Amino acid sequence: MNDSKKIFNVRVTPHAKQNKVVESDGVLRVYTTVAPENGRANSAVIELLSEYFGVAKSQIKIVRGVAARDKVVEIA
Repeated sequence: MNDSKKIFNVRVTPHAKQNKVVESDGVLRVYTTVAPENGRANSAVIELLSEYFGVAKSQIKIVRGVAARDKVVEIA
């Protein structure tokens, strides 16, 4: 059994001035310059989180909130 998975609540802000990840009150706030169209913002969120945590993009999965600003993300 793999117990190394971690779950994070993520709040996404698209159309931001810069790409960044900020941790605040137990919630990760991800700011991305990408528009939320055709899943591009979700791809940008996964890429930013992979850089932030130093893991491969394939280890990050959006569990809930694919079409919402508030997401639940699992990192293996």
